[in-house]
Amino acid sequence: MNFDLTPEQEQLRDAVRALGRRYGHSYFVAKAKSGEHTTELWHEAGRLGYLGVNIPTEYGGGGGGITELALVCEELAAAGCPLLLLVVSPAIAATVITRHGTDEQRKRYLPGLADGSQKIVFAITEPEAGSNFHRLGTVARRDGDDWLLSGRKCYISGVDEAGHVLVVARTEDAASGKLKPVLFVVPTDAPGLTRSKLDMEILSPENQFLLYLDDVRLPADALVGQSLDAGLPALFSGLNPERITVAAMGAGTGRYAIERASEYTASRKVWGGRSIGSHQGVSHPLAHAAVQVELARLMIYKAASLYDAGRDLEAGVAGNMAKYATGEAAALAVDTAVQVHGGAGMTTEYGVATLLGAVRAGRIAPVSREMILNFVAQHVLGQDKSY
Repeated sequence: MNFDLTPEQEQLRDAVRALGRRYGHSYFVAKAKSGEHTTELWHEAGRLGYLGVNIPTEYGGGGGGITELALVCEELAAAGCPLLLLVVSPAIAATVITRHGTDEQRKRYLPGLADGSQKIVFAITEPEAGSNFHRLGTVARRDGDDWLLSGRKCYISGVDEAGHVLVVARTEDAASGKLKPVLFVVPTDAPGLTRSKLDMEILSPENQFLLYLDDVRLPADALVGQSLDAGLPALFSGLNPERITVAAMGAGTGRYAIERASEYTASRKVWGGRSIGSHQGVSHPLAHAAVQVELARLMIYKAASLYDAGRDLEAGVAGNMAKYATGEAAALAVDTAVQVHGGAGMTTEYGVATLLGAVRAGRIAPVSREMILNFVAQHVLGQDKSY
């Protein structure tokens, strides 16, 4: 059992950390408050090869795995620059296309995903279905050689930044008459596809949208994979990387908050010239949060290692546990960091309260803590399904 990174992974981590710190949290906050995107950071990360670390080398990527992408997500977040679209475009879309796309789809999309010149976002969530993808109402039907796509999607990240969106829909299986999931790569400027921005109480440079698909016409080659049977495995192939990289981003955010708080408590002196961090009432909560973040990090990299080894079922369990643990740990870390700063913790200047909305959302999305507990109870503890 080896907990050490390889020399190449160490180099990647250090290089991404240096890039993130050159931009920093003030850059992230300024972009979010002005309604702009972190375009400069994204393009530089792409140029340096960090966005495509998990994409095969023949398509311009680094040839690594989800472990390497998790390192990128964590270190940028630890520098105060958590980039949500790292989860959506390289982790979900690139993985789905790499593992289940046609040769033509790989050639068309992966090079741009690798260098950051192209973004593909992901649309599965619907207003009525919630966490139950079996109830998806977005339907694809044949019209000659084309497909027509109709339905609604909600909480779709970064549509305004992307050239395409990977849409999860359903179509009828001719043999059984049952509806089965299918995935389509849809241009964001396709006729019949409209969007409406959602107002969110989260400080983020990435926006959330409602999507409306009204008989969006797509050519046959927009369908991911060679057949309709590719839909279900393609969908699930993107969910484990999503869980792992979301968790990595949360762990990085937790590290960032603890680092900022530790610097403040070590230097802030009020009573008798002693630092406030010398008081256990301040240092113990901070130490407790640090323990929780480190425990979560161990599960993240266990899940990533299992996934990269092709052990998908085990990676699914570990990925869900990592996402749960990190959601709790990151929320605790940021809340504790705010508390030890006192009133200063609620100011923009000290750079911790700016993350409250994001870490709270991390306990809900992309899968809620309650649904993860359902998963663990059923698949790990052998309990009857509760929903």
